[in-house]
Amino acid sequence: MYPIKTPKKLIEVALPLDKINIAAAREKSIRHGHPSTLHLWWARRPLAAARAVIFAQMVNDPGYERHLGRGVNKEKATAERERLFRIIEDLVQWENTNNEDVLERARAEIWKSWRETCELNKNHPQAAELFNPEKLPGFHDPFAGGGALPLEAQRLGLESYASDLNPVAVTINKAMIEIPPKFAGRAPVGPEIDADKSSKKRATRDAFEDWSGAKGLAEDVRRYGAWMREEAQKRIGHLYPQIEVTPEMVAERPDLAQYQGEKLTVIAWLWARTVKSPNPAFSHAEVPLASTFILSSKAGKESYVEPVIEGDSYRFTVKVGEPPAAAKDGTKLSRGANFQCLLSDTPIEPKYIYSEAKAGRMGERLMAVVAEGTRGRVYLAPTAEQLAIARQAQPEWKPEVEMPANPRWFSPPAYGLKTYGDLFTSRQLVALSTFSDLVLEAIARVHEDALEAGMADNGLGLDQGGTGATAYAQAVGVYLAFAISKVSNIGSTVASWMNDRGAFRETFARQAIPMVWDFAEANPFADAGGSFATAIDKGAMAVRDLPDDGKGHVYQQDAQTQQISEGKLISTDPPYYDNIGYADLSDFFYVWLRRMLRPVFPSLYATLAVPKAEELVATPYRHGGKKEAENFFLDGMTAAMHNLADLAHPAFPVTIYYAFKQAETKGDAGTSSTGWETFLAAVLKAGFTLTGTWPMRTEGAGRLIGKGTNALASSIVLVCRSRAADAPTVSRRDFIRELNATLPDALLDMTRGGINSPVAPVDLSQAIIGPGMEVFSKYSAVLEADGSSMSVRSALQLINRFVGEDDFDHDTQFCLAWFEQHGWAEGKYGDADVLARAKGTSVNGLMDAGVVNSASGNLRLLKWAEMPGDWSPESDNRVPVWEALHQLIRALNQDGETAAGQLLARMPDKTAGITALTYRLYTLCERQGWAEEARAYNELQGAWLGIEQASQEAGHIGSQSALDI
Repeated sequence: MYPIKTPKKLIEVALPLDKINIAAAREKSIRHGHPSTLHLWWARRPLAAARAVIFAQMVNDPGYERHLGRGVNKEKATAERERLFRIIEDLVQWENTNNEDVLERARAEIWKSWRETCELNKNHPQAAELFNPEKLPGFHDPFAGGGALPLEAQRLGLESYASDLNPVAVTINKAMIEIPPKFAGRAPVGPEIDADKSSKKRATRDAFEDWSGAKGLAEDVRRYGAWMREEAQKRIGHLYPQIEVTPEMVAERPDLAQYQGEKLTVIAWLWARTVKSPNPAFSHAEVPLASTFILSSKAGKESYVEPVIEGDSYRFTVKVGEPPAAAKDGTKLSRGANFQCLLSDTPIEPKYIYSEAKAGRMGERLMAVVAEGTRGRVYLAPTAEQLAIARQAQPEWKPEVEMPANPRWFSPPAYGLKTYGDLFTSRQLVALSTFSDLVLEAIARVHEDALEAGMADNGLGLDQGGTGATAYAQAVGVYLAFAISKVSNIGSTVASWMNDRGAFRETFARQAIPMVWDFAEANPFADAGGSFATAIDKGAMAVRDLPDDGKGHVYQQDAQTQQISEGKLISTDPPYYDNIGYADLSDFFYVWLRRMLRPVFPSLYATLAVPKAEELVATPYRHGGKKEAENFFLDGMTAAMHNLADLAHPAFPVTIYYAFKQAETKGDAGTSSTGWETFLAAVLKAGFTLTGTWPMRTEGAGRLIGKGTNALASSIVLVCRSRAADAPTVSRRDFIRELNATLPDALLDMTRGGINSPVAPVDLSQAIIGPGMEVFSKYSAVLEADGSSMSVRSALQLINRFVGEDDFDHDTQFCLAWFEQHGWAEGKYGDADVLARAKGTSVNGLMDAGVVNSASGNLRLLKWAEMPGDWSPESDNRVPVWEALHQLIRALNQDGETAAGQLLARMPDKTAGITALTYRLYTLCERQGWAEEARAYNELQGAWLGIEQASQEAGHIGSQSALDI
């Protein structure tokens, strides 16, 4: 076979990881105009990370000629690499998402690298097919999901292809990359709405007047959305009455005096589920299952529900001011379905609630009404009128698709709520059905208005590739349907009220549908979260900023058998073992989208529910057990990865995102993760070799270390190349020898910066997998002593163990071992004496070193806060790395980065050991689940660049700063 010359790409050598991670973490808090606001999808990758990865995947590393066996000027290559870093640093900023100057710089580099690659392969027999210097390869994501990767590929100038099995995901991708370019530059066809006469709406309209890009399309979404809201108001507005503040209400609540006689718009109705009291004396009464009676916990704006018991019945009132302690937990006794009877204090056990709910005897009781005041929320007691009107709603249709019998993701079925329709009140069902029907009416109106505006039409819809009036009307309809999905996400009985924020907690606050005992029913006609107008405005803002240049193609395809990837650049984010049940969860939206969009995409929405049999998720209930599910996942993912290895363009590595935690289980063999190992095994079994792993930040700073958990902050981007067909085998001994030769430099590069930015402790155990698995995966097999092939689990354990094998002094070795056993707690002096001797030190020596305290036959390590503030490393004749590290933490926490840097400058010979020990201790704490202990080490590393800068300014010349490399 004629060899292909494949320059190493930037992503295989270096990345400005810290800048990418900062931008990705920041993006989590951005909502206005973000594509994620179009439609919810679970575990969507940050656009910043996607953009950086694809760019670095396509751009040649400046030292690529060295990789091809040619001489290269190292200084020139380093300078070029820094220039590319600056492009990435600009590229990942949210403000530059549509900055054409920044994007053009990135596109120019992609073209430059592509033409260099084409020139290297101009004599290849397939040059015309694979290496056309006038046409970039296309991009494909076979697990497209929420669409971040195809979207950013399109933004970088590539023809973008997306595919997924899930119809909801396919529709999201069509809305993001396929539809906007088709209708770019067209003026809106809808009539301006009356609200445009207001200054606020006029300013919005004026901002769109050039109608370039997708702005005209976005404006029509807004205009027809406003029409839908008006029509819905006419049809069902009576079900959402305002609430009048009466003199009687003011007499009971003087704080309401400013509103007396006014009718306030209701934002939410707060309900508690009910069951009959288990106490025979009160068995006729439906008592509330309320997890809290607190309505607002904001300082100075406290409000709460107070039940008033009247004989064998009760009513709810609302009070303002500091709530009593009992209000916090409502009628809840403990976690889960454990409550007590409001009337008799009799415990209501889960078994009783299950039986009542399954018998259809669980109801709901209105606890409070949330209205819009002049300066925020106004909390009011329920009225008979409000309750009576809510009961008037009579839905004519509701979704009958059943939720799965999988309590890990779906709790409601255990309480008799079997179908997706059961997750909505009658009023919510009427509202969603009305809005859904109006989407179809709006499509018809858009079509008429488009023809009247002079838009051509050949009768072809979106599904037939149309670009005329018919297709345009359907395109607007897709975005209007998405607004209904947003309304349903807050408009269900799984949505609740966040009393600390005065806002709704959506149905999918996490990747599951939990059971919610007290829920918040939103008013779709209010100008607040959960309203239809809010959903339309957010959707229109997102549409406005979608790329309008280039082509996008989206298909419903199985990743195991698709052929779309052939000859294309591939970056993908596959399912995470059993972490998220995408198909099951997305049925919540599918049942409503199908009602609206089946005429638009008849084949895509042909089935009653989302297809599930082929979904690559290790779901035990679907496959007959845990082992069977694991085998299904391994076989399916291997087939999908093998497909990618066969089809991907040979000039580029494949990048694969994976976000499963390594530290899933603990045992005699150490820490492991079935999902992570199974996924890696599939990747390697498919014929890939790893040439890098990059931890990409996907959570905000508050999630770096969850309270009392070992939550990780990163997705891991695997960089893969096809393994050579004639790859040799190697023995376990030779594999370990090669790890010992490779990982020290890799670890030093990661912790000290090198050509990259330093890797945070939270990410180190994942990042070190890259160079370790590169060694492991380049061989066809690593053979154990008995001739069997080494497992991925064994290889990972050998690689991870390396992080903890730094050569520390004897005192530090003792402290490490003692800390792992006892943490900061006391242990027996005799045990300490035995351990100290084994580590080549003594208890007296450790006390002289100032790292332990011994009293009453016990010994413990000194915490950093207990170490003396006047410590002088120059005059201390015994300075273990343990002491140097914790003194540095003390200085950082008590006096700041400058003081810590000045201290570091006085002990330059300890720098490497301090860095290594920081990572070692963070990893230990993370695996033990010691979140608070881990925080100090993670914070030290996060401040390290500033500390070293201050150290150099103070005259520290003993080590080279990452800033100067």
